[in-house]
Amino acid sequence: MSGEPNLLGDYVRARRELVTPEQAGIPAWGVRRVPGLRREEVAMLAGISADYYLRLEQGRDRNPSVQVLESLARVLQLDDDATAYLLRLGADKPRRRRRRQETVPPGVAKLVATLPLPAYVEGRYFDVLAANALATALSPRLAAGANRLRDVFLDPAEQALYPDWENAAMGMVAGFRESVGTDTDDPRFIELVGELSLASSRFSRLWARHDVEACEGAPKHIDHPQVGGLQLNRERLGIGGTAGQTLVVYHPDPGTDSADKLALLASAIGTTAGEQARADA
Repeated sequence: MSGEPNLLGDYVRARRELVTPEQAGIPAWGVRRVPGLRREEVAMLAGISADYYLRLEQGRDRNPSVQVLESLARVLQLDDDATAYLLRLGADKPRRRRRRQETVPPGVAKLVATLPLPAYVEGRYFDVLAANALATALSPRLAAGANRLRDVFLDPAEQALYPDWENAAMGMVAGFRESVGTDTDDPRFIELVGELSLASSRFSRLWARHDVEACEGAPKHIDHPQVGGLQLNRERLGIGGTAGQTLVVYHPDPGTDSADKLALLASAIGTTAGEQARADA
């Protein structure tokens, strides 16, 4: 037991440090050595003993009841996604087998290639598993073999695409934690988090917050170096029969300036492809 990661304890401790006494509705008495709530304050508000809460944080009790976890979620002011994540951490389930290499279903790969919109397939560790030409034109990093987390945190050219990079990075880390869930013994996860923690202080700080947020569709503003600002809708569609793969598609509102710019980008791709075909002939 001692060699296993203390996912539940690490999570509640990190979230406890983000809730102030004022937010919890209790007086901030005495000299405080912690940035958020004290352990005994969380225990009191959740209706459990301070000793039991300490055992939870230290990993000496890893399977509390649903009622205890829901009480902690209320005290820690977790939203629905974060509460669901907390409940998964406290569930007593067998360790999963190592996952095989992620492979895109052939039919999905064909669909991505023929879509007239920027589209790519993302794995559960945010690896780009397949992408069409228009997605790569939107960002050269949207290509098979790339990793979205690594590029957003380590590649200045990718960061420059997002005017609101700080919030984009925060949302991506929260989505990554939600996607991985409790499968933190996978070598791919260990390698990626270790690399980013050493190479990016921003990633390290965000990872330590233990934010959790489901990856969903959302509007995205992209500052493209060739066509300028693009306001696009990003849709994320789960791919059936896979272990967490997602089809990501960007599309503009019809009749907008962004629609014209995306058409221009698509036209440029077609022109380049045609020139290459004539050169090869």
